[in-house]
Amino acid sequence: MTPSAGIVGAGIMGRMLALALRRKGWDVTLFDRDTEHGTQSCTWTGAGMIAPYCELEAAEQLITALGVRSMDLWPDWMQHFAKPVYYKDGGSLVVAHPNDRLELERLKRRVSDNAPRPDIMREINAAQIGELEPELAERFSSGLYFPFEQHLDNRDLLHAMATTLHRDGVRWITGVEIQSVNAGRVEGPDTWSFDWVFDCRGVGAKEELPTLRGVRGELLYLHAPEVNLSRPVRIMHPRQSIYIVPRPNQIYVVGATAIESEDVREITVRSSLELLSAAYTVHTGFAEARLLETSVSARPALPDNLPRFFVRDGLARINGLYRHGFLIAPALCELMLSYLDRGTAPEDGAKLFEQETV
Repeated sequence: MTPSAGIVGAGIMGRMLALALRRKGWDVTLFDRDTEHGTQSCTWTGAGMIAPYCELEAAEQLITALGVRSMDLWPDWMQHFAKPVYYKDGGSLVVAHPNDRLELERLKRRVSDNAPRPDIMREINAAQIGELEPELAERFSSGLYFPFEQHLDNRDLLHAMATTLHRDGVRWITGVEIQSVNAGRVEGPDTWSFDWVFDCRGVGAKEELPTLRGVRGELLYLHAPEVNLSRPVRIMHPRQSIYIVPRPNQIYVVGATAIESEDVREITVRSSLELLSAAYTVHTGFAEARLLETSVSARPALPDNLPRFFVRDGLARINGLYRHGFLIAPALCELMLSYLDRGTAPEDGAKLFEQETV
């Protein structure tokens, strides 16, 4: 008999799990209060960086391990999508201004102390920066280059996933408010029954996960015809690092703040000035850029900022992806599938699984 799955929440985690289960022959229904565009999800407000080694700046080694596994998995996902996704694997560059040089040294030490292999990071000088990004050669005397890191266009990804979900025959119910997500049952305007239910609502699951909180993230979209960067550039700063991530047609995403707040109103003047100033100090061509859009969301985080699977028979709540959705979603999806196949948590992800009490 074909197993059935109800998935509530159509951000990156919900869509990816729906596609993965469908590929394994499940009958899948996906629910979301949003439209298929996903503009209300954290996936919409993201830079699309897959940078596990740079994340060692503030994240635990477990996030890096999940990210490294995801880097191996992303190419296969790209092959499966019904339409191409802007996806690059040219690495990432980290720089700092002279006053913030200690922050660059701190990142270098942390990566060196925790690196799973010696070639994931290279110290580079101004000439080598110029080889990677010719327009930055005059701006920075040194930096760190992470050759294996990747980035993608998050909105391109959402569109490709939506197209693939329809192609693969996933039933998708949009614009629906779900009141209750339980083992084997989803309740909203109607009641639906499944063999397994997966709660991927992010901050929307706060009622069931009381320790969950939202962390506000803000970013800008700029069109900068005078700027030519080919890979993400991260600028180290004592308060928070800021990154510039290229998109096609000389569009750049500049982000992202991390504010302990669930407020998703428009971006503040302070954050706008910080992000724009950072971009300008990296490349003066941003002075003539056009501000296309600002974007704000509340990212779901648990107290330790690590993801979790809260499971019991017929129900799994997948949450706490924090600011690492693109980085870890493929690995989390793989762990969830392993749990369904084995009936127990896989050894390499056991600490992320918790039994939910009724």
